[in-house]
Amino acid sequence: MKTTEHPVDHPIIGVLGGMGPEATVDLMRRVIAATPARDDQDHIHMIVDNNPKVPSRIAALIHGTGQDPAPAIMAMARGLEHSGANILAMPCNTAHVYLDNIRQVTSIPILDMVGLTAQRVGAMTPRPKRIGILASTAVNQSGLYEGALASHLMTMVIPEQQEQLMDIIMAVKRGDNDSTTSDLFGTIVGELRTSGVDVLLVACTELSVMAGDLNTNIPVIDALDVLTEAIVAFARPVAEPVT
Repeated sequence: MKTTEHPVDHPIIGVLGGMGPEATVDLMRRVIAATPARDDQDHIHMIVDNNPKVPSRIAALIHGTGQDPAPAIMAMARGLEHSGANILAMPCNTAHVYLDNIRQVTSIPILDMVGLTAQRVGAMTPRPKRIGILASTAVNQSGLYEGALASHLMTMVIPEQQEQLMDIIMAVKRGDNDSTTSDLFGTIVGELRTSGVDVLLVACTELSVMAGDLNTNIPVIDALDVLTEAIVAFARPVAEPVT
């Protein structure tokens, strides 16, 4: 991630959204909830390109048959910078495969959700060794988190029911995150937990939508929470406490 001084008194966050739409709205909700505010003016200015027409990352990265998402994502990044964004954020773990493409076409930094999340897990005391990852198959195959976690001497553990986890991700995209989907998610999480992992890492923003109700006795790190905190820290670095 590029670094920059806090640019202006009125920082603007550019959000590359729509991957998927519900995850994008969830990020906005989390940012609003995490921001100390007395009135509207205390909240963070976000410009959101909620573009669900970005070609499927799953089709491109897993099946190798889909249209390349990179041009659409790059165009979104350029548009957000042109609209006045000071920094970019992308609430889609899989789309971080295209982070270098974004950096090639913009002069503003982008928050690296994957790198920031691996850093957060690696800073835990004691440092965990086995990280149970709840992510899309595209994320797992790309090695995004595998490499980031390995740099902190941690090993990634993929659920045995990865195909069923993908079914859950697609159900959330359809808006079908009902009790059946929730129960299946809980079963997968339970089996991953009993396999001996030290931490559960929610590394898919569709799963972040469901992760609030997880009942587990080991730590859970949600990449969307990490991104939320990074956005608030950038936009409100010296925020006064709200009384």
